[in-house]
Amino acid sequence: MTAHILYQTAATAKGGRSGRVHSADGAVDMPLTMPKEMGGSGDKGANPETLFACGYAACFESACRFLARKEGLALGDETYVTAKVGIGPRAAGGFQLYVSLEAHLAGLSREQAEHIAHTAHNEVCPYSHATRGNIAVQVEVV
Repeated sequence: MTAHILYQTAATAKGGRSGRVHSADGAVDMPLTMPKEMGGSGDKGANPETLFACGYAACFESACRFLARKEGLALGDETYVTAKVGIGPRAAGGFQLYVSLEAHLAGLSREQAEHIAHTAHNEVCPYSHATRGNIAVQVEVV
């Protein structure tokens, strides 16, 4: 862990996947629902994988924007990142996550976009650093 933390937040969950989660600052306060595929009701709602996908997509796009600025490249308004997060059983027991990041970096050539996306994953994005060696993450430029 770094010696200098720039920002810290907290969230509390009660009731697990069919409960409720709220952030300490009040920005997030929502019910959680378990997906039908995992034995839940299938009601529309967020779950831990949804929240992880949201965070990873936002963080990864920010890392791409940071690198583009650093390299003097302008990303277009249609830039976005989609994070797909799946969950499934592990052979050793329990469950594991799978992540696919799809980066649409508008205004860049294919070569520039691939360079930015892969550098963001390998060197900048804290979610990528945190998951490296624990979760298979596929990065694709679309």
